Amino acid sequence: MILIVDGLNRHRYSNLIDEMFALRARVFKDRLGWDVVVKDGKEIDEFDSLDPAYVLGLDDDGHVVACVRALQTTGPHMLSDVFSDILDGEPPLRSPTLWESTRFCVDTDRLSGGKSRNSVSYATCELMAGSLEFARESGITDIVTVIDPIMNRVLKRSDCVPYGYVGSTKPMGKTSAMAALLDCTEERINRIRAFAGIEGDIFVDDATARALEDGAETPSTATMASEPAQFAPEDAKATPSALQAWCQEQLGAASSTSERTAALDLVATLQDAGMIPEGTLSLNKV
Repeated sequence: MILIVDGLNRHRYSNLIDEMFALRARVFKDRLGWDVVVKDGKEIDEFDSLDPAYVLGLDDDGHVVACVRALQTTGPHMLSDVFSDILDGEPPLRSPTLWESTRFCVDTDRLSGGKSRNSVSYATCELMAGSLEFARESGITDIVTVIDPIMNRVLKRSDCVPYGYVGSTKPMGKTSAMAALLDCTEERINRIRAFAGIEGDIFVDDATARALEDGAETPSTATMASEPAQFAPEDAKATPSALQAWCQEQLGAASSTSERTAALDLVATLQDAGMIPEGTLSLNKV
């Protein structure tokens, strides 16, 4: 599942941001040998102070297993200020509808092989699709991304072939760097989804987003992530009778096995928490 963290909500997710920085340190410093600064086990650079947007890929336990950073090209960004050698003397591309995507990485230690939901392949494609969907909904038409040849091959294998490149490939650490161009079109997103078998909304719903906030005391993220977005009372201070009525409504509205299972799990959670008494609901579909 995908969570967007930006300058407006970053203060709510400092724990997840720290997980992201730690993942970046393991990938870019330890695995790839990039010349990046790591302090206290976290890789943070000057561009992280410019209020970028982060697209975080989370596992069912709410841990960061993939991430990418999105930054406007109208101001300082990595291609113009760090990787300018790639441009071969040409000026950087700048546009309010062209954003830069950098620090794309996936946790190969926590994730498995194959193409299952908890695999490296699935998490990679989900992050690609999520970042492009977020960009498109934000009015961004194109992405320029600084990648290495391995990531370039990943893009091609995932049916997300760049439509162009800027400048040329240059050495960087144990590998090399290049700048690729991607359009944020529905066609590209659908190709990625089809390749990985991704269906439905991949972004966290409001209830799960609240559960992921720093210090939140809520039912487990794994349970909430499996629930449709409507499985959350609008009034957090609802009375027991109101909660009973709402839960009964969700049980009656369930139109599939997965929805009914999610509704029953939620009922059990509320009963265990003493928020609604046992034996007060009809568990038969109405």
